[in-house]
Amino acid sequence: MNETRRAALNAAMRELPLAAILRGVRPDEIDSIFDALVASGFKLIEIPLNSPRPWESIERVAKRCPDDVVIGAGTVLDPEACRRLADLDAPLVITPNTDPAVIGEAVAQDLAPMIGCMTPTEALAAARAGASALKLFPAARLGIGYYRDMKAVLPSDMPVFAVGGIDQSNMSEWITAGIDGFGFGGSVYRPGWSAQEVERCARGLVAEWCRVKEGLAQADGLEREADA
Repeated sequence: MNETRRAALNAAMRELPLAAILRGVRPDEIDSIFDALVASGFKLIEIPLNSPRPWESIERVAKRCPDDVVIGAGTVLDPEACRRLADLDAPLVITPNTDPAVIGEAVAQDLAPMIGCMTPTEALAAARAGASALKLFPAARLGIGYYRDMKAVLPSDMPVFAVGGIDQSNMSEWITAGIDGFGFGGSVYRPGWSAQEVERCARGLVAEWCRVKEGLAQADGLEREADA
């Protein structure tokens, strides 16, 4: 990963850690969908490898990806995909499972492995192997209590994204519980949606993130003033 992409990834993780999951996107529509997401403020964009002709879509957007946006592949199941992503300057390696071989190759290629996990055993194994972030999946079915229990045993600096069943209606409770970011699938893109529909939904998700984070920051500031 070059320094430009690394800086973009760090900024996204710090300021707007929201990933768009474009499962099912086609090469003939990827440009307009990608542009809609960028216009809405999304900085992390994933094209799952079980989409139609995914490498064609990744190559198309990789050639013109803005410096402050980071793209990559989802549903990465084998190390070879990491090597292809490195060649394309598409650093995100997002998996549905915890596979040390995939994590190891992603680390070797200087990519950003965001690793799917459900249990503490998987999460800790992914962290030890070099994951950049963890993807708690399926988050909504597991619930916030489950997330809190698992987070308590993870390294304090390991970001956790909630993925699966998350939309604008339940973001607030997860953010309040301390989640570090989200991956959005059907709440930001579904096959057949127009670029306009994608942008409308994406803007709503970005606005909700900013609204809740601002509210928490204000509450924290007031609490600090009261304690002073």
